[in-house]
Amino acid sequence: MEPSVIDLRHFRHGNLPEGFRQMLIDVHADAYADDMDDPFNQRFAWFVDHWSSAEGFTCVVAYDGNEPTGFAYGAPATPGREWWRDCGYEPNDGRTSTYSVSEVMVRPRWRKQGISERLHEALLRERAEDLTVLLVDVEHPKVQVLYESWGYRKVGERKPFADSPLFAVMVKDLRD
Repeated sequence: MEPSVIDLRHFRHGNLPEGFRQMLIDVHADAYADDMDDPFNQRFAWFVDHWSSAEGFTCVVAYDGNEPTGFAYGAPATPGREWWRDCGYEPNDGRTSTYSVSEVMVRPRWRKQGISERLHEALLRERAEDLTVLLVDVEHPKVQVLYESWGYRKVGERKPFADSPLFAVMVKDLRD
């Protein structure tokens, strides 16, 4: 199958179009169709509301024509509450401003075309923070290897919610 021409569109807190929230929820439902019986995945709408209401929220959505194929989003971390804080990680030269990547997902039909990497790169391209951090379910080592190929390294593990998976905490220096 020849890769589709994918259009990347950028969105920001305070300027989200009508239907944006539902579009993210629908893409997530398709991307996680086999795991939607998991209560943690069923709470995705709450996460969309939480993240999209954050000052500094940014999102990049990939489209094939008018069809959303995937997205990546996040927001600047609250100073002192960055996900890497409890892991013993020490940033280079004390540079701690952090952008938290909350989600990177691509719907099954469009996977294995490099779209997730394009989304991730577009999301971080204009960031002013020193670091970016993301969490990866430790039960998905192939995803962790993918993020390592993008320059991340595992600095610890955390379980942010009682019903969440155990996540690898992965950090990438944006100022290298």
